[in-house]
Formats: sequence, structure tokens, C-alpha cells
Amino acid sequence: MMINPDKFRHIMDYANIIASQLNLGVRQVEKTVELLEAGATVPFIARYRKEATGNLNEVQIAAIRDLLLKLKEIDKRRAAILQSIEEQGKLTSELRASIENALTMTDLEDLYLPYKPKRKTRASVAVERGLQPLADALQKQYQCSVEQLAMPFVDEAKGVENVDDALAGARDIIAERVSEDIAARNRVRNIFRRSAMLSSKVVKAKEEEAGKFQSWFDWKENAMRAPSHRILAMFRGEAEGLLRVKIAPEEDEPVLEALERQFVRGNYESSQQVAAAVRDSYKRLISPSIETEYYNLLKERADREAIKVFAENLRQLLLASPLGQKRTLAIDPGFRTGCKVVCLDAQGQLIHNETIYPFTSVREERAAVSKLEALVEAFKIEAIAIGNGTAGRETEEVVKRCRFKGKVIAVMVSENGASVYSASDVAREEFPDYDVTVRGAVSIGRRLMDPLSELVKIDPKSIGVGQYQHDVDQTMLHDSLEDVVVSCVNSVGVELNTASKELLSYVSGIGPVLARRIVDYRNRNGAFRSRHELMKVERLGEKAFEQCAGFLRVRESDNPLDRSAVHPERYALVERMAKGVGASVEELMTNRELRSKIDINSFVSDDCGLPTLQDIMKELDKPGLDPRAKFEVFEFDKNVTKIEDLQEGMVLPGIVTNITAFGAFVDVGVHQDGLVHISQLANHRVNDPNEVVHLHQHVQVKVMEVDLRRRRISLSMKNL
Repeated sequence: MMINPDKFRHIMDYANIIASQLNLGVRQVEKTVELLEAGATVPFIARYRKEATGNLNEVQIAAIRDLLLKLKEIDKRRAAILQSIEEQGKLTSELRASIENALTMTDLEDLYLPYKPKRKTRASVAVERGLQPLADALQKQYQCSVEQLAMPFVDEAKGVENVDDALAGARDIIAERVSEDIAARNRVRNIFRRSAMLSSKVVKAKEEEAGKFQSWFDWKENAMRAPSHRILAMFRGEAEGLLRVKIAPEEDEPVLEALERQFVRGNYESSQQVAAAVRDSYKRLISPSIETEYYNLLKERADREAIKVFAENLRQLLLASPLGQKRTLAIDPGFRTGCKVVCLDAQGQLIHNETIYPFTSVREERAAVSKLEALVEAFKIEAIAIGNGTAGRETEEVVKRCRFKGKVIAVMVSENGASVYSASDVAREEFPDYDVTVRGAVSIGRRLMDPLSELVKIDPKSIGVGQYQHDVDQTMLHDSLEDVVVSCVNSVGVELNTASKELLSYVSGIGPVLARRIVDYRNRNGAFRSRHELMKVERLGEKAFEQCAGFLRVRESDNPLDRSAVHPERYALVERMAKGVGASVEELMTNRELRSKIDINSFVSDDCGLPTLQDIMKELDKPGLDPRAKFEVFEFDKNVTKIEDLQEGMVLPGIVTNITAFGAFVDVGVHQDGLVHISQLANHRVNDPNEVVHLHQHVQVKVMEVDLRRRRISLSMKNL
């Protein structure tokens, strides 16, 4: 009989478990689970179902979703375990109850361990040789001669040639029983939790090869207190075969004594055999197993912390200030191969491209300056975006020598991920007739105009704002970064008539397939004239419309609410508000005095409470307001262009390019980011660098040390 994991839902009340673990109200969780199970997205629930969830935010809703999935996986495993034991004919009512009430995957696996199909073990061989009764007798620990007890089991035909063989086999059986005892395993786990040390040593004869891991050649610290970046560094060294990492208590005796207290009774010969089996069980079976558990536990914890840093950096990068719709000239700098120059219109469309060679000769430099001046004039350029990679600062100097007739701002733009985009299928589809250099320059220009719209085209892992991104769990990393992109896209909102299919695919309820259909419809029929026209898109049904409509903007719509974040399900409500003060919806949105006459309490209903009404009033006040900060122009110190220009004590302007658990990296314009260690971020103690700085923040830093040989720069933000 197949066992259905869904049958456990009445046994393990998901809402109660989730509420307890996340310290939330049961009713809040129940409603959120109902919405998630019905297909609602995290952004939609957080924005448009506040009354149902008790105003939970995206982080809380995502945590409920993730824990719900985890509980379902536990139930799926529970069903498989019950099925396996039942097929063996060993499923008692007591065992079934224990399995059905187990709360964690570890508890389930402990219960399953004695019944889990195994490869041949020393214990299974001993059982085949008929030594199980001897093991049973020894475990009773009666006062008797173990030699006399073992003698009847000597059987050369079965491979038991003498008493010692018989006793050794019986001890193997006892050792396996000890290793499968739940209380024993938990006892060892508790000791590991309190006193396990994380240690690493360099592999012999690999000292030179392992130079980058020199800090961990002979390292030891409490495993549970080790920071994530150190754990990941040591584990990487082990994965590369350069370090040996161990997780275990420094002394075995306390663990062995605890196990002996559980299993050894008296001081008889049989008791001594059991004690020997217990010691063998710990060293050969339990310790390696629990060490693996803790290795995985530390790895998962370190992964989560590293991914959290990566996700926060990505969020800040995606929500960086947009320049907006400005005619832009973008330059992908290069010394020998020249600088690729593209001109983009205010919508980011490519209208011109060519290459200049300002670094090959004085004559070519003058020609490059003249060409840039001519392009700016011809295409009415308002801003210049310069890639910050190789030759970036030098190209910036060339631009500064230009004499433009009007005001043109020049901005250094991060190139991270531009090369990945330029070689991608997305870029080839956008620009099939242009090579990677043109595509890369276009990406640089567009990410100045609107970082979010451009960066969603790039795999988040390729943007380069994390630590140990290739070492962490890739599925967990992908899911976390995907959540961040979805959150950012929906918090900003998307213009339906200009968004790329890549940007649309991240809108709540849409996805890649519907995004392509929306763009195809737009290409065939022209611009959408309203949100409701979305319902004409093939296979975009009512559910998808409900989930996506509030996050899409139609700037040219006849209905002014289509330009706001007010959901279409609330249009009738807003119309009643307008009618109540004798105005049209358009007048209500443009006249603050009219809005002040509205008593929102009078519009409270069973499905629309104050949180939603307050959101509606905010939107009517500033419809479609972009939550991103206003763009500010930044300039590096013009006297510092290379690392050799740096001197200790200098105070320089810089841009935060990456944030890690141990500090922040800052670009001061010398092609090598400097590190502001966490201890140098502020005058007070800082536990999380994000408390003090954010990505792309403009900061002042002091040069503390410059290591030219290793190209390392130490910076400080204290006392500035």
C-alpha cells in the first residue's frame, strides 16, 4: 500500500509549527499559507493582502513559504520511510507513532537508521555467522565467563575460528546497535554542540601550493562560533585538496564516558566487552557520522550567511539610483583594442556606434576628443557612461578634456557582468547584427539610465557582489537571488509598454512564457492602452492578471489609476471616494485638498482595512512614485589614478562596490578596490557592515596601508 505524504497534514499542523518557529500568529500564518497554496506570489501577498496576513512583510512571507516547503519535504520523506519499514514487516504501532510525530529530518533519519537497507557491514557479517545471540547475551552483562559464553559459537565453517573471533563479531553487532541508538546519538550531538572544535591543517608537501590558505595551516576554534567566511575558506581549502579539516571535541574521553554510563552496567567480563564495543562504536561509527552532520550544519549556516550578504548587496545594486531617460553616450574602454562608443536615445535604443583609439598616439587622442565632441553635439547627448574596468580612469580623463557646448555629466559605471550579458542569448536576440563589444557598451549605458531594467538580463551570480559565491549551495543561492530580483522589480513597478521580456518575467504572476507573449502582443498590436487590455494576451487569465496588474504601469492610459500602484480590484473604491467629494478620479489624484476631505475609516470593509486604504491614499498622492534614491554624480580624486599614487594618510572619495561579513570594499579610482575592515567602518562597534554602508554609497576613506606587491589597499572610515 502506497503511503500518501498529504495524509500527515492533519497530524503536523503546518500553521502551528510555522507560527511557533517564526514567532508569528497562527492566524497570520494560516491565511498566508492559504494564499500561497492558491498560487499567490510573495510580493502580491505583501502588497495587496495586508489585512489577511496581519501586515506581514516580504521577508516574513518568504520565510513562511520556505518553511512550508521544508515541512512538505519532511512529510514526503516520512511517507517513504513508513513505506520502507512496512514492506520489511517491521512497522509496529509504537514505531509508526514515533515516525508520525517526528518534527525534523534528523529525528526521522535516526528512527529509520536501524531499518535502513545497508551495504554489508561488520555487524551484518557477524549476524550471518550466527553471533547475534552472543551479542544479546553480552549486552545483558551477567556475571559469567565470556570465554565459556562464546565457546559454543566457534564454528570454522562459518568463519568463526576461535573465541576471540566470536567475541569480536559480537562486539561489532553491539557497536552497530549503539550507533543506531537515538539517545546515544543525541548525547553525542549535544557534546559536539557544546565543545566541538573546527580545526584545519595543511596537507603535507602542499605548503607552497596552498599559499592562499596560509592563515588556516594550523587553525583551531570553537565550531559553533566560527564565522561564515572562515568556515567557507577552510572548506574550500579542503575541497581543493590543500587542507585537512576536522570537526570534533578536543578530547574523546568525556564522550566515551557519557556513552559508557548509558550502556555499561557493572564491571563484569561481559561489561568490559560492551565497553569495548561502545568505544569502537563511537570512534568508527558515531563520531564520523555526527562529524558529517556538523560539517553539513556548519556549511548550511555559512552558506545562508554568505547568501544573505550576497542578496543584500544585489538588492542595493538593483535599487541603485537611476539617471532616468537621458540621451546617453556609453564607452567600453580599452587600451590596445580601442574604446567602443555607442549612442543611445532616451529609451536606451542604439542609434550609433564606432571605435576610438585615444591611447595609441597623441594624434589619435586628439581625434578621439574631436569625435566625442561631435557625437555629443550630433545626438544631443546629455550623459556619458564610462566603464570602470581596464583603461576606465584614463578614458575618463580623455572625456574631461572634451569641450562640450551644453552641460553633459560623465559617470563611471560598474562593468560587472557586462561581458556576460554581451555574450548571452538575450544580447544576441537584442542585437543580432552587432558584436560583443557593441553589446557590452550598450549595457554600460543602459545600466546608468536604469540599473534595474538592465541588470535583470544578467545572471545575478555574474554581477560580482558576493563572497564565496561558487562555494555555497547553488540551489539556495539561486532561489535567494531570484527572490531579491522579484522583490526589487515589483517594489519599483514596471512600465508595461517599454519593459523588456526579461524585466516583465520577474513581475508577480508573469514568468518567462507570459512575458514573451506580452511582448509579442505589444509588437503585433502596438502599445497597451490600459491594464485590462492584458486580458487579451494569450493564456493570461484572471489569476495571472490579479497577481501582476498592480505592479504594471500604463503611462498613456485613459484611466489615471493605471499609472499608479492601486490594484484594479480597488478602482471602484477609488471612484466612490472621488464621487464622495464631487470630483473625478483624475482631479482626486491631482488635488491634495480634495483628498484631505476623505475619511478613509468610512471605507473600511470586511476585505479592505486601514492598511490597504492608507496605501491607496499614498498612491493617490504620488502615483507610481519610484522608491529609488535620486541620482547623484560622483567624481574620483583627479590626482589619484593608479595604486602607486596612493600614500598613507590620504583622504579620498570612494564608492562602495561590495559588502562582506568582514568589511566593505571601496573603489577609490585606482583599478584595485581597497578593504575597509569591519573594525574600521565606524567609530563605534559594528556587527554587520550593512549597518553603516550600502552598495554604491559615496564615502570618504583614509588610506591606512598600501601593499604594492600584493596589490592590497587597507582603508578606514573612522574619525573622518
